[in-house]
This record gives sequence, C-alpha cells and structure tokens, in this order.
Amino acid sequence: MKTLSLALMLLALASVANAQHIGHGPARAQPYAGLDGRAVPSLSAEELDGLWNGRGLAMALPAELNGYPGPLHVLELADRLQLTPDQTRRTEALVTAMRKETIDIGQAVIATESQLDRTFKERRATPETIEAETKAVGAARAALRAAHLRYHLVMAKMLNAHQIAEYRSARGYRTP
Repeated sequence: MKTLSLALMLLALASVANAQHIGHGPARAQPYAGLDGRAVPSLSAEELDGLWNGRGLAMALPAELNGYPGPLHVLELADRLQLTPDQTRRTEALVTAMRKETIDIGQAVIATESQLDRTFKERRATPETIEAETKAVGAARAALRAAHLRYHLVMAKMLNAHQIAEYRSARGYRTP
C-alpha cells in the first residue's frame, strides 16, 4: 500500500511539473506572438478603443458593484428607473462631462504606454527611464480610474434609494 501511495504521489508531482511547461516549448505558439504588431503593444484593440472613446473598461467596478451607478448605464435604464426630467438632463450633462474628461485622460494613457514602448524599441531604457515612464503610465491610469469612480459617486447622489435598488436589480447585482 505504501508503494502504491508513493507511486501515485510521484506520478502526481510529475504531472504538475510537466504542466508548468505546457505552452513554453518550441512546438507551441508563444503567448506574445503578434503583439508586436499592435499600435500600442501593451494595449489590446478593445482597450485602445475604450481609451479613445471614454469607455469605463471596468475601472469603476468598486463603485458599480457597491451601489454607485454609472451615468451612462443610468441613461440606458432611464425609463425603468423613472428618472425625472431634471434627473435625465443632469445625467446627460454628467455623461457628456465624463466622456470629455475620460477621453482626454485616456489619450494620456495611450501616450504614456506608447512612450514606454518606444523607449524599449529605441533601446534607450535605463533604470531611470523605466522608473519615470512607468510612474507616468501609472499616474495616467490612476487619474482615469479616479475620474470614472468620481462620476459614479456624483451619479449616486442624484438618485434616490429606490432608483439605486432598481438599477442594481436591472444590472443583475445582488442586494448589498
């Protein structure tokens, strides 16, 4: 019995060790193959499109999932939420302001990611340039996320408790 247990344990360990190398051999496609052909290698086509167009890209999930509705989604659900004309007007203005701000910041994210890629492409990377450029990328991304979160905060203040509960239900979220 001990021999069988030992044999099974060794077989399991060998399987785990082999699984670590799946996809790393020369016969397998490399995970980054083709990414060097992207406009900005570190950004997917979906991310680029979202950044150019002020989309949320799930940056406001902490707000969204905790009772702070997104302005664009509120407009999409205006009838179900029974928005007043004033709420509709204010939400439309909020969406317009949010798009403008987040498009501008999104372009900064694209620019900083592009600069970081260019630094490596031109073989100018040093510890100092990496430090500075990754901080710039991080700052741009942080500003974008903060903007999206802030608009959710403002939106929640414009709605009553019933509308927020109805929003959560319409979006398929559990009650808090």
